[in-house]
Amino acid sequence: MATLTPAATVDRTGVSLDTLRYYEREGLIGPIGRTAGGHRAYTEEDVFWIGLVTCFRDAGLGIADLRRFVEMLRGDQSRTERVAFLRERRTAMDQQMTALRRAMQHLDDKIAYYS
Repeated sequence: MATLTPAATVDRTGVSLDTLRYYEREGLIGPIGRTAGGHRAYTEEDVFWIGLVTCFRDAGLGIADLRRFVEMLRGDQSRTERVAFLRERRTAMDQQMTALRRAMQHLDDKIAYYS
């Protein structure tokens, strides 16, 4: 099976080397294989997991939520449980977006007032 060096994985994923190590340390990816010399060797499956974790991080999931979801994916939870988890997170994000929109409107009102 072909593997990627850490530098190649950084290039492929757009994630920093420090972030890759952090994801591994937190159990979000991996365990990452090693070469005979002890260097990390990433597989296509690792790249998939890195992309998945990055996507959820970009969507606002915290590390604790990510750990929980990764455990769900790797474990024996049903699709229903996984979907319920994601729906809960989506609801929380909707609430955050609503609060941000209100704050932005308030700020816009202040800008208009002071202009």
